[in-house]
Amino acid sequence: MSLNRNEKATVVTDVAAQAAKSQTLALAEYRGLTVAHLDALRKQAREKGVYLHVLKNTLARRAVAGTPFEVASESMVGPLIYGFSEDAVAAAKVIADFAKGNDKLVIKAGALNGKALNADGVKALAAVPSKEVLLTQVAGLLQSPIARFARALAAVADKKGGGAEAPAAEAAAA
Repeated sequence: MSLNRNEKATVVTDVAAQAAKSQTLALAEYRGLTVAHLDALRKQAREKGVYLHVLKNTLARRAVAGTPFEVASESMVGPLIYGFSEDAVAAAKVIADFAKGNDKLVIKAGALNGKALNADGVKALAAVPSKEVLLTQVAGLLQSPIARFARALAAVADKKGGGAEAPAAEAAAA
């Protein structure tokens, strides 16, 4: 179904607005995927906060013109699905995870902070833990020395406390 000029302008505006607030773009070829597979992919993307859309490449190029994602314009060839995300790894992670279970979805390219990524770059980006996981790891690292110090103090207190109680218990028994 063909879009008229006003509908195309609306699509370009919507995608440009999404690109303006996103950090990452991931492109994948979806040739051969069924509607059920695409629905499952879209559901996963919504859960992770990823804007996933099938676009005409000419409209996508217009939408990303003047944005950091313009570097990926040369890769916009063929039937592609576009994933934009505010989280630096979410779009790449959703597409890469889905591609692992479905060989019909082929990662083509992407962009991050004005740098073009090839398929291997998108896969490497997908391997980076999410922001929540990284924050949890940092919190654990910060908490670890404090917890060890507290255990050491408790052990010293038990040792001193156990040593003082033992002679008192022996004196009371005698």
